[in-house]
Amino acid sequence: MRLSVVIPCFNEERGLAELHEVLCRVLPGVAEDFEVILVDDGSKDGTLGELRLLADRDPRFRYLALSRNFGKEAAMLAGLSQANGELVAIMDADLQHPPELLGRMVELLAGGYDQVVARRSRTGEKPTRKVLSQLYYRLINKVVDVELEDGVGDFRVLTRRSVQALLSLGEYNRFSKGLFAWIGFDTAVVDYENVQRHAGSSTWTLRKLLNYGIDGVVSFNNRPLRLAIYLGGLVTALAFCYSVFIVVHAVRDGIFVPGYVTIMCGVLGLGGLQLLFLGVIGEYLGRIYYETKRRPHFLVKESSGRPIPVTVPLGPEVADHGGQPVAMPFAEHSPS
Repeated sequence: MRLSVVIPCFNEERGLAELHEVLCRVLPGVAEDFEVILVDDGSKDGTLGELRLLADRDPRFRYLALSRNFGKEAAMLAGLSQANGELVAIMDADLQHPPELLGRMVELLAGGYDQVVARRSRTGEKPTRKVLSQLYYRLINKVVDVELEDGVGDFRVLTRRSVQALLSLGEYNRFSKGLFAWIGFDTAVVDYENVQRHAGSSTWTLRKLLNYGIDGVVSFNNRPLRLAIYLGGLVTALAFCYSVFIVVHAVRDGIFVPGYVTIMCGVLGLGGLQLLFLGVIGEYLGRIYYETKRRPHFLVKESSGRPIPVTVPLGPEVADHGGQPVAMPFAEHSPS
């Protein structure tokens, strides 16, 4: 049994040596044969140089260097497209995903599961972030078409069938947490305590977290559009009732000078709703715009080991998603 471990990397220069040491200690006890695919997602520090040295010293560790920062979703996709193991694990480079869990996760796959996901506790998190996260998952599961679990992220082990299913989804706007749930298959969960970063600092800002949350809402349903219709209908009904009330009041008691407060509340309230609806429609329209471009999810500028395409075809129309060459130039290793 061969295990492929896909690890996206962004500015992880300081932690790669420890990551290599831990994986070399853990993985031989997990699989008789393994490979580690490290994907440099346009790092600004010396991550790529460290990956080159690591690949030269240990052939079990391969790397891909993307041409720029495409984001973690694209980096994971690039790694999955090049993984050739019967089982494929995805984990972070900062060791917040404990590699020691991989043995237990692989054992569960042998019991007939296609996915084994690791669910972390929120021990050590700031109370505000913990409460907001719990509230977000409670709300999002009321509107999305798949079930998302709090604490479940990208740390998981997949069978080859699950990997093929993920690579058959060629959509440009990818929300992996939802895609993992959407493909289905039998899934097991392993709980673990939250682990602090061993090196570096998180790049997740409040703005990025907010954008990620919006992606989760609009990626798997059209309910915000349906909600806009319902809310618009409700406001229209209330406005009609209020108009009837004004007419009846004018006929019965005469016309009074219009109130400034009423006018301002009506203008501001309806104007705000219109902008909100336009924003929702614009979000979906923008996603359609990007989907119609059909641009590749990532471009590879350099890789170790065997030459690989600058990009790979994805989607249900592709018969084999195992990183087969396409009619594009190859990205080869270029020494620093």
